[in-house]
Amino acid sequence: MKRMWSPWRSEYIASFKTASRPKKGSESFFTAARKGRADDKNLIVWRGTSCFVIMNRYPYNSGHLMVVPNRQTGSLQDLSQEELTEIMLTVQRSIRALDAVMRPQGYNFGANLGRVSGAGVDTHVHFHIVPRWNGDTNFMPVLADTKVISEDMNKTLKKLQKFFREEEI
Repeated sequence: MKRMWSPWRSEYIASFKTASRPKKGSESFFTAARKGRADDKNLIVWRGTSCFVIMNRYPYNSGHLMVVPNRQTGSLQDLSQEELTEIMLTVQRSIRALDAVMRPQGYNFGANLGRVSGAGVDTHVHFHIVPRWNGDTNFMPVLADTKVISEDMNKTLKKLQKFFREEEI
């Protein structure tokens, strides 16, 4: 890979705001879903004390989950130790659920922090858990700009909700 030195870019990059904050009174769709009562409609798998698990409505793969803090913040640094602990334990539990229900061969796990990193919702930090299988990438996204999701999302939702109910911590 070739690299090109361009020191003038640092001034351009520094001219942008470093973090976006929600406007007063505005809430993310995560907050709206959490406040709602229609868990199935909102694809909420499980609710905890400090966080919840929700299915991605536009998944990269079947079973794509997100672990979201109840408190809306765009900054990882704003989360308390208690929130971070519950989030990580919930990530672990979500992977156990996906292992039992979907039997993936691997995972992508992480967060996009900030708009420039790819965060679709940069005002409410959240963590993605994407199950992966050998051969789950194919020609469809390249040739047809189409991603194939192999199972109905509502069916997956019910299986995951059942696992979370039966495996109470």
